Amino acid sequence: MAGLKRRVPMHSLRYFISMVGLFSKSGLLPWLADVVTPLWRLSYEEQLKPVINGYRNKSTFSVNRGPDGNPKTVGYYLGTWRDGNIVCVRSNNLKNIPEKHSQVAQYYEVFLRQSPLEPCLVFHEGGYWRELIVRTNSQGHTMAIITFHPQKLSQEELHVQKETVKEFFIRGPGAACDLTSLYFQESTMTRCSHQQSPYQLLFGEPYIFEELLSLKIRISPDAFFQINTAGAEMLYRTVGELTGVNSDTILLDICCGTGVIGLSLAQHTSQVLGIELVEQAVEDARWTAAFNGITNSEFHTGRAEKILPGLLKSKEDGQSVVAVVNPARAGLHYKVIQAIRNCRAIRTLVFVSCKLHGESTRNIIELCCPPDSAKKLLGEPFVLQQAVPVDLFPHTPHCELVLLFTR
Repeated sequence: MAGLKRRVPMHSLRYFISMVGLFSKSGLLPWLADVVTPLWRLSYEEQLKPVINGYRNKSTFSVNRGPDGNPKTVGYYLGTWRDGNIVCVRSNNLKNIPEKHSQVAQYYEVFLRQSPLEPCLVFHEGGYWRELIVRTNSQGHTMAIITFHPQKLSQEELHVQKETVKEFFIRGPGAACDLTSLYFQESTMTRCSHQQSPYQLLFGEPYIFEELLSLKIRISPDAFFQINTAGAEMLYRTVGELTGVNSDTILLDICCGTGVIGLSLAQHTSQVLGIELVEQAVEDARWTAAFNGITNSEFHTGRAEKILPGLLKSKEDGQSVVAVVNPARAGLHYKVIQAIRNCRAIRTLVFVSCKLHGESTRNIIELCCPPDSAKKLLGEPFVLQQAVPVDLFPHTPHCELVLLFTR
């Protein structure tokens, strides 16, 4: 028995450290926590600041009947169209909406209630004034976009309405909003692109600018930009880490918006190729590249399913291609999936999804399923290696999910 040694229960870290005299306020544990988890002394809310409240840089406000029945109420919908209990409620108490956005919405409501023209609640029932979009940046600049159904107004009558709303926000009560720019769009559809119905600048600067990942980024009224700027920086850093790009890599940025993902990684790659449907966003990406001195990028306007196959034909000669896709909620067109699957040069794919169920699920299945000649999925399947959630939407059940696929 003299040869037996007492065993220290190593599963109890607290006990083990106390045995060697290190468990104290000035000992190893606080130091270890400071190194490994440097935010441990802060509450979760403090760790997330300043992006958990008022983080949206873009808000879209509807016009409809409020709780008091007034059809000229500006805000967000409660209820459902199916149940016929829709009501429009002001945004003042929504934690994710900045005060500036709510202020512009309130003044738009003031304008509507003094306008002799009725709002357009249902297209076939007439009316004119429609939704309001507000965009802001971290420097406090504010762009407002008013959508208007022209019905059968003449050009002279339309001019009067544009001058009236312009005067309201320059010299009238709306001047309190201190808008950087005001746009006006005549729209006879639920959504109109700039190509379908041009955004008309009534006054101010044509663009809004943002600083992100050491880049100065230009944003047009129609261009997509992640609605949480600070969260977007974390999202794009995560994407960059997962791509594993190097100086020999061609980075393919599909559904690239204003090109931020590709341009933020351009210095680490051989070339950046971006594809985006919205022409204004592509123009923004090209401006951002030129302004920031980035010379190894190309951006193409059009549908990815039409442009991608042609771009990939020349990438089969041993070049390393990493693809990043950041599609809208509807997911990727099946021809885009086919082009990615059938391009042998693409060995790494990073898929950013804001809505993983639905079409994105189909996309993932087709990326990872065995070769299927009937679906023209002939290339080697991808394998899901990693999934990283990034919370861009505090106070909501939604998040962005970054998926890493390799083959």
